[in-house]
Parts: sequence; C-alpha cells; structure tokens
Amino acid sequence: MRRPIGYVSVAAALVAAVAAGVVRATTPLSDLAVPGLGDTPPDAAAATALLAASVVLSANGAYFVVYGVAARRASKRRAHDVRNVLRLVFGGLALAGVLGVLTDQWVGLLVSLGVVGFAITFALQQPLLSLVGWFYLVVKRPYAVGDRVQLGEVTGDVVEVDFLVTTLWEVNGPLVSTNQPSGRVVTVPNSLVLSSEAVNFAGAGSPYVYNELSVQVAYETDLEFARERMTGVAADYLGEEMGDAVDRYRDRLDETAVDLDVADGPSVNVVQRESWVELRLRYLVHHRRATRVRNDLYERVLAEFNEAPDRVAFPVSRNR
Repeated sequence: MRRPIGYVSVAAALVAAVAAGVVRATTPLSDLAVPGLGDTPPDAAAATALLAASVVLSANGAYFVVYGVAARRASKRRAHDVRNVLRLVFGGLALAGVLGVLTDQWVGLLVSLGVVGFAITFALQQPLLSLVGWFYLVVKRPYAVGDRVQLGEVTGDVVEVDFLVTTLWEVNGPLVSTNQPSGRVVTVPNSLVLSSEAVNFAGAGSPYVYNELSVQVAYETDLEFARERMTGVAADYLGEEMGDAVDRYRDRLDETAVDLDVADGPSVNVVQRESWVELRLRYLVHHRRATRVRNDLYERVLAEFNEAPDRVAFPVSRNR
C-alpha cells in the first residue's frame, strides 16, 4: 500500500505545482511583489500556499515510493531502520523546501538554518546526544527491534527504536524475577548507549546463551554419579539443538581473537560450601526459553536423584 499512496501524493504534488504556476502566470507582476506579510496579495498567497503544498506532497510521495522499494526485500529489523532514516531525510528536505518557498530567500535560508542549528546545539544537548545515539544504533547495530537487551538497569525486548528513545517491553524489573515480561513498557534515551553498557542477549546474531542450574547435595553424595546423571538428563532434554548452537558459538569465536574452550555438551562444575556441595549444570539455551528449560531440567534432575537415595543425599535443614 505504501507505493500507491506515494504515487497519489506525487500526483497531488504535480497538480498543486501546476495550479501554482497557473495562478502566477495569470497574476500581474505588480501583484506578485510581497512588500510585507500583511500586504500579501491573495493571488500571490494562494500561489505560495500551492507551492508549499506541492513541496510537502512531493516529499511525502517520494518517501512512500522509496520506502516501498527499499523495504520490499528487507527484513523487519532492517525495514525499521530504513523507515527512520528516510523519515529524517525527507522530513528535513520538506522543511527546507517549505521555508524556501515561503521566504523566497534560499541563500539566506541556508545561513539562517546554520545559525539556528548552532544555537540549538547548545540548547538541546541531551536530545542531540540521543539523536547521535540513534545514528550509532543504525550504523553499528548493537541491538535492533526484536532483540532482548539490557540497557543500564533496564532489561526488555526492543519494540521500537525512534530518533530519541528506545522502547522496551520490560522483562524482570521490580514486579517479577523469573526472566519473564512484567507487562510494563519502558522508554530509554538513545544517549544511554553512548554512556552506559548495552547487553544484547542475541549478540553476534545468535540467540543462545549459557545458563546454569544449581543443585545442593550433601558431602556423602557420590559426586561422579550425580554429575553423570545431571549431564545425561540435560543432554537428553536439549538434544541436537545444543550441539548445533555450540557449533555456531564456535564459529563466532573463530571470527575473534578470543581463545576459549567450549564443551561439546552440558557440563557440571562443583562448588564447595560450608555444609554442602553445590553442583552447577552449565548448558547452552535459547535466551527466551531459559526459565522454562531451567524448570524442566530441575524437575528431571531431582527425579533422577530421588531414584538413587543411596548414592545422592541432600543436606539436612539444620546445615543450610
């Protein structure tokens, strides 16, 4: 629908431009002089209004046509960036064109815009920083629409990235603590990406992150048996999905100078506590399914341990 709307706007702009030309052609030259704003002849005012409308309609039509062509084969995330860039470009062109038509002083207009822009730089530092942050987001793409990110103290899914703010569908926060949406919408200034950390849960194009599941057992536990049961349960549950994710994880590492030892499957780390031993199951999982996978794995691991009470013991309450 965007390109038909654009073609209609362009056609309307041509009609307005032709009408303005007819008005000016049929108006005496003496009436076209504009000695003052209050003394503007009706015909000259009508011609100027038609030209201004032509400029606005032309910019609007060109925006829809160009956006329709550019976004036709682009992904939703890339189309979002294209839309914002084109809005900024064609909006600026339309504003400059309208001011030029109204003042009929193009050189003076450019000088005035430069002076006004210099003054605005000092008066609107924070909004301009947010605009610079938006340019950084478009060029470097630390995150995009649809990503789950942590910006400062806020975590959520990116809903919109405008010129000045990023809108997040909040995850966790003060209302919930289980890596689930809270239902609140949070807006964060884009300038935050220039002054604070921006954590992308789907960094480098992969949505998989490492998670840990901790289980506390007594010192009397057969640790080797417990570790084997935990890795076996995780391997059966995650299946080939984790193997494929590990391969992609290694491919990402190969593109960097980081040298890490990445396990082929789930692993268990042992942490000694004062009165018990903590077994931490480490596995790779899609970040949006982290809580559900952790819950399922915890239930399955406990079921396995309960079937072998002679080999797995849990710390008693007085020691915890």
